[in-house]
Amino acid sequence: MTVGTAGTVGTSGIRLDAPAPGWAIEADVVVIGSGVAGLTAALRCTAAGLRTVVVTKALLDDGSTRWAQGGIAAALGEGDTPEQHLDDTLVAGAGLCDEEAVRTLVTEGPDAVRRLMETGARFDTESDGGIALTREGGHHRRRIAHAGGDATGAEISRALVAAIRERAVRIIEHALVLDLLTDDEGRTAGVTLHVMGEGQHDGVGAVHAPAVVLATGGMGQVFAATTNPAVSTGDGVALALRAGAEVSDLEFVQFHPTVLFLGTDSEGQQPLVSEAVRGEGAFLVDAFGTRFMVGQHELAELAPRDIVAKGIMRRMQEQGADHMLLDARHFGAEMWEHRFPTILAACRAHGIDPVTEPIPVAPAAHYASGGVRTDLHGRTTVPGLYACGEVACTGVHGANRLASNSLLEGLVFAERIATAIVASAPAGPVPTPTATPVSAPAPGTPGADDRPVPLLAPETRHEIQRIMTQGAGVLRSAASLDAAAQALERLYQAARHDAQDDTPARGAKAAEPGVESWEASNLLLVSRVLVAAARERAETRGCHWREDHPDRDDTRWRRHIVVRLTPDRRLVVSRTDSESLSPVTSTRPTPLPPREPQP
Repeated sequence: MTVGTAGTVGTSGIRLDAPAPGWAIEADVVVIGSGVAGLTAALRCTAAGLRTVVVTKALLDDGSTRWAQGGIAAALGEGDTPEQHLDDTLVAGAGLCDEEAVRTLVTEGPDAVRRLMETGARFDTESDGGIALTREGGHHRRRIAHAGGDATGAEISRALVAAIRERAVRIIEHALVLDLLTDDEGRTAGVTLHVMGEGQHDGVGAVHAPAVVLATGGMGQVFAATTNPAVSTGDGVALALRAGAEVSDLEFVQFHPTVLFLGTDSEGQQPLVSEAVRGEGAFLVDAFGTRFMVGQHELAELAPRDIVAKGIMRRMQEQGADHMLLDARHFGAEMWEHRFPTILAACRAHGIDPVTEPIPVAPAAHYASGGVRTDLHGRTTVPGLYACGEVACTGVHGANRLASNSLLEGLVFAERIATAIVASAPAGPVPTPTATPVSAPAPGTPGADDRPVPLLAPETRHEIQRIMTQGAGVLRSAASLDAAAQALERLYQAARHDAQDDTPARGAKAAEPGVESWEASNLLLVSRVLVAAARERAETRGCHWREDHPDRDDTRWRRHIVVRLTPDRRLVVSRTDSESLSPVTSTRPTPLPPREPQP
């Protein structure tokens, strides 16, 4: 089958400052990202006969999935049911899960995991051959399947990459996606991208396709310390915003409670100490050896992540400490070596031996529960643009993700996206994809924009991270968020000034188009949206902790906050009518009054 692209092709709405595409590939589907969500969608589309191209920012096996330690949650054990999994997910989501989305996840999840095993993923087993299951925070049953002890993501990535290569899916590696292309009816027509000097193509090009699947992962790099890899700069959310799509729940950034503490000045990707370590019986203690989570929640150390992170932060504040301790010395060397070999190696690489001493831990940015708003088939508010995995907001996670639901969400909703794309594709012959030169859209053509987004200098990335860590980290307040909003606005206005003036505000010439300046610009956009949503939500809920509004307010705030970027570049903040996400084709919610200075 083949899918035609109708009408003139041009950039959609607002665009990054980038050279004109110098080459193009024709396809039916382009998938951006090579984690569990992206590769699953690509495999299903390819199996249905669609010409599929996978674009990934690094190497094919460098997606965020490979970093997942704990496992994948599904009701696979004896006595467990999707209904029990649903209940645990709704509790963790603190009243903001879309129940229909969660029911879809937990009902379709077990069979999706079995299909993943048929694809080649090998999970750890018990002596009787059954899948070995463990517990993590927020789960009342052992339902977490794992592989290689604590290398579940690496095994899932290995299996999916092998399947992609076996099916000869076209891959473009070392490629940063830039902007969406649309036809003259406003429908998706592909993407522009920049290939970083590797492989068959180089420089800025385009993939023309009527279906684009965003599976770009998270945006943890907006903070100074995160478990996310360096490539997690919010590129998919930023692209969707510039294309006019709505994003939701971006204020709900989950800070993983137990990240290896490397010092107060440590930045970038930090080693994760999986929740499964607590699932197997490790204790959180302070410097005096006191288990401070006991009495704070019925599950103590296995409470949902937002509760554990808050418990750690409170004890740190009380004692003037910069970290707490995770004690698993009672595991013994054999259990550490066989159940958690990756974590053991990471700790020892930093001079810590968890066999003989407690592990210093502190919360760090981990997972974005919000993202590009979708329906149950991954469709966004832009026709032909789909999103799945961490870049998407399906309504599954609500205000706080339940541990190990992320891999399952990517798997389930990627399959549903492929089903939707295949169902909408007309039958026909499948020609071989070709690469041809293309030119930039002429001024006046649909989507053409002669005012690209002003780029930020690469060094601005660290300034954004400092602003976000101080103003929008684990602890937030109106004062800290206002300061963050003002600082981010100053960066944006300075970039505009530098792009338009011969005497730049910072005493240097305007930033040149390139990977680092594009990433910094994406980080600034998603940071501004995150802060706008966090300022609006005047309550504490899930992983959004407002010191000046410490209580949960269901009457006013059991709602989703939706943000979009208008063609004149204003951020418009809206609120849904209930905890359910409205259909993506519905009339947009009533806008709230703007809270930030507008560019």
